[in-house]
Amino acid sequence: MSQTTTYTGSAGAKSAIETSTIRAISWRLIPFLVLAYFFSYLDRVNLGFAALTMNAELKFTPLIFSWGAGIFFIGYFIFEVPSNLALEKFGASRWIARIMVTWGIISALMALVNGVTSFYVLRFLLGVAEAGFFPGIILYLTYWYPAEYRGRFLAAFAIAVPVSTVIGAPISGLLLGLDGVMGLKGWQWLFILEGIPSVLLGIVTWFYLTDRPEKADWLSAEQKAWLKARLDAEIAAKQAVKHLTLGEALSSPKVIMLSLIYFGFVGALYGMQFWLPQIVKAFGLTNAQTGFVTAIPYVFGTVAMILWARHSDATRERVMHVGAPMILIAVALAISSYVTDPTMTMVALTFAAIGVFCVFGVFWTLPTSWLSGTAAAGAIALINSIGNLAGFGGPYLIGWVKEATGQTSTGLLVLAVLPLLAGILVFVGGHETKHEFAEQGR
Repeated sequence: MSQTTTYTGSAGAKSAIETSTIRAISWRLIPFLVLAYFFSYLDRVNLGFAALTMNAELKFTPLIFSWGAGIFFIGYFIFEVPSNLALEKFGASRWIARIMVTWGIISALMALVNGVTSFYVLRFLLGVAEAGFFPGIILYLTYWYPAEYRGRFLAAFAIAVPVSTVIGAPISGLLLGLDGVMGLKGWQWLFILEGIPSVLLGIVTWFYLTDRPEKADWLSAEQKAWLKARLDAEIAAKQAVKHLTLGEALSSPKVIMLSLIYFGFVGALYGMQFWLPQIVKAFGLTNAQTGFVTAIPYVFGTVAMILWARHSDATRERVMHVGAPMILIAVALAISSYVTDPTMTMVALTFAAIGVFCVFGVFWTLPTSWLSGTAAAGAIALINSIGNLAGFGGPYLIGWVKEATGQTSTGLLVLAVLPLLAGILVFVGGHETKHEFAEQGR
């Protein structure tokens, strides 16, 4: 069987070895990584549901809640780059396992929160524990997938974000109903029961993940040879354009611009994620009903994410596929701040969610298209860490505006500025597609 792939265009036939290799990698890695990210994200944002009862019981004001929601990202920011470099050094299986076990333990310990100080400390430590997981997996997937496949499989991995709400929102709403069981509050049960699976899955990760393709005994020798040849050729093509050191990558204007773009995106993502349950609850719904209604925008976002990423790969176009959804987010958030009818509010927020997850599925093809090795590890982590500072800024912005005006909707209008500016930066910065697909000669 030939190890050479014949290309006849984006929709052209693939060789049998290419098809079988990509299929084997995808069945082995993607479902497991999606499950891991599902619990990671659930443990990060379940605070939005805990707040439905926890805030009143612990007398947390909107600003206190915002600080607690956002301080996670300060710890995340500080340790993001060192964590990703550690993954490059020690291997994904060990480092991702370490991250998952520690974040699961700290997430469960959130049940011990009894005041403002413990709230802030545990949220900060949760950010420290989880630092490096998401950019680590983005880096890890570049070890396995050629550029032509990255958009769709990065989206397949990131599908855990909307799915964590589609599934996690109703579950979280129902877990609040355990109030009083064994003397614990419902929000305490939420943190405990959603933290334990991360610890168990982290232990499995140590034994399940394969660090590099050359160590994959579940690939044939021919499959490993094809994959190595393809990825080596892509790296050579990137480095022929410009080989960056770690320091050059971290100080690159292009990396800084991508960080600012991601900042605008993340502000919108977490602003919605942490406050949407409280927006929906204000419609007069029960906690359980709030969980199911909150999931609606994420159902549509999930479908849109996969279709949009596949379209980006098929057309080999990135700028429009990132910039246009950014503008959609801004417009939808602005509209949601003006309408008062619950149905129209949910329609607007559903369009905002569609924009958010369309961006999420394609954005990471931009830096991974021209970075490799340690430079990629550091730059991806830097982009993610700077971007995730907006995870502090977005929720805090809404909380500050709500406390000042009494209206969450006004906060959404202010929040819309972030993705608007990010979308403009995407179109200004552009993307050199020929570099991303240079190895294919197309």
